[in-house]
Amino acid sequence: MRVTRQQAEENRETVIDVASRLFREHGFDGIGLKDLMAGAGLTQGAFYKQFESKDDLAAQASKRALESATGRWSAAARSNPEAPLAAVVDFYLSMGHCAEKTDGCPIVALGSDAARQGPNVKAAFEAGIADHLEMLSGWVGKADGDVPDGKAMAILSTMVGAVLLARSVNDERLSKRFLQAAAASVAAQSSAHDVQPSRRQ
Repeated sequence: MRVTRQQAEENRETVIDVASRLFREHGFDGIGLKDLMAGAGLTQGAFYKQFESKDDLAAQASKRALESATGRWSAAARSNPEAPLAAVVDFYLSMGHCAEKTDGCPIVALGSDAARQGPNVKAAFEAGIADHLEMLSGWVGKADGDVPDGKAMAILSTMVGAVLLARSVNDERLSKRFLQAAAASVAAQSSAHDVQPSRRQ
C-alpha cells in the first residue's frame, strides 16, 4: 500500500522523536538503523526515503532533543515565575532527572559524542546550548548586549558537569553529593536571590 505524503511526514517525525530518545540512551554509534527504525515501528528500508544518512538523522534528532530540553526548562521556570532559576536548578539537579537516560539532558547524554560528529550535529548542539544560555542570561543578567554572560556559561557548565558525574558512579550518595554541591555552587555564582540548593535531592 502506497504511503501518503502526510503519512510519510508523520513517519519521519516519529523517527526523529524516537531517535532523539534512543540516541540519548545508547549514543550515536551505540544503535544501528535497523533498531532505530524498529523503535519507530518502521522497516529499515523506509529510512532512506526520509533521510539522507544516519548523520542527517543524528542532526535532526539532536535538534529535537535540545528543543525538548529547552522546553522542559521553560516549563520548570513557569512553575515558579517568582524564582525561575531556582525551579530549573531544582528540576535539573535532581536524582529523578539524573535517572532519565532517554528523556534527560542531551548535552549530558550526547555531548562527548557530539564532539566527534560532523558540523550539522555540532550546529544543532550549538543552537541548543545557545538557547540554554539565553534563558540563564535572562535570570542572571548579561554583560554586554547579546553576548551570554560568563556567569550563565559557568552555571550551565556546572549543572551539566554535575549530572554527568552523578550518572557516572554507582554510589547513590556520591551522586547526590555531586548534585547538591552543584546546586550550592549555582547559588553562589548567581546574583539572583531566588537560587537556593534543593533540600529534596
